[in-house]
Amino acid sequence: MAALELVSSSRCFDGEVRKYRHASATTRCTMTFNVFLPECALAGREKVPVLMYLSGLTCNEDNMITKGGALPYLSRQRIALVAPDTSPRGAGVEGEDGDWELGTGAGFYVDATQEPWRASYQMYSYVQCELQKLVADSFPVDPLRISVFGHSMGGHGALVLALRNPGQYRSVSALAPICRPSKTSWGQKQFRAYLGPDPEAWAAYDATELAKRYSGPPLPVLVDQGSSDEFYIGKQLQPLELVAAAESNPRHVVLDMRMQPGYDHSYWFVQTVMEDHILFHAKHLRP
Repeated sequence: MAALELVSSSRCFDGEVRKYRHASATTRCTMTFNVFLPECALAGREKVPVLMYLSGLTCNEDNMITKGGALPYLSRQRIALVAPDTSPRGAGVEGEDGDWELGTGAGFYVDATQEPWRASYQMYSYVQCELQKLVADSFPVDPLRISVFGHSMGGHGALVLALRNPGQYRSVSALAPICRPSKTSWGQKQFRAYLGPDPEAWAAYDATELAKRYSGPPLPVLVDQGSSDEFYIGKQLQPLELVAAAESNPRHVVLDMRMQPGYDHSYWFVQTVMEDHILFHAKHLRP
């Protein structure tokens, strides 16, 4: 496991926000992430639970930390936050910087199987395996108390991680997530490039398909969607497809889907519902 390099550290809400970089064996390039550690963890009084946050298209590891409004709630609930980047950067893949929907900032939290993406675009394994082990080995956290959430493409990623790994995550939530990527242009384009033409390969990263098939321990799921979100109106997100899948599998997928009148896709919406999401996860992350 490569050593962590501390890039910056700032005191915030009685804890610390730290940025790290490290050489990733999974993506074969340098990756960066932010972590928030509450005071009790810094003081060594306890190992705290971990909440992973996955950001959306065009974002990086800073969006949540600087615009999400989560830190005071995390501090009060004594929860650590880990916010990774959304893709490899500078991997040297031809065309990775030419399209905002594909490549840099658009890893879609899948493990690519197709050229030229296959060597570095392994974001599912990076987040699920390498990053989580690095966090568990490096910080005063309890790796058995972990939950995950995210926004837009990151909401898709959070749902996929939780539904593909039964029993690992105590809870999952999503803000305006891409719920049916194998049936919408936000997903079909990326899945074809990263995974090839086989629909079964796509289904492995489609939250709606995974919710239908999920047979693990009951999974608490919270989803918030703004009614004035241009991508909801444009049918890119398809949250009602996820609702139908959960209703077909109610013993295993316990979904609370909330429509928020008048809200759009921005971080103003994310800030508005952030406290609810932190409290939702805090309830499930308690010992």
